[in-house]
Amino acid sequence: MTLLREQLERLVDDMVSRGIRYEDAQREFEKRFIAHVLAKAEGNMCRAANLLGMHRNTLSRKIAEHRLRRPHDRA
Repeated sequence: MTLLREQLERLVDDMVSRGIRYEDAQREFEKRFIAHVLAKAEGNMCRAANLLGMHRNTLSRKIAEHRLRRPHDRA
């Protein structure tokens, strides 16, 4: 088993032990994954959508859903 798989197994085991529900884990993973890809794409929606393998409109909806800001957005 690879190191990454072992880390993932430990993470999943810890989450289950703490009573974290699948829906909550999935939502948090999606939020962090999208935020990371957006940062990597320097806020470029088209590039981020391409990296994620989704349509730009879907990405835009998910950004709003998770209340994420693109890296170049100002507070």
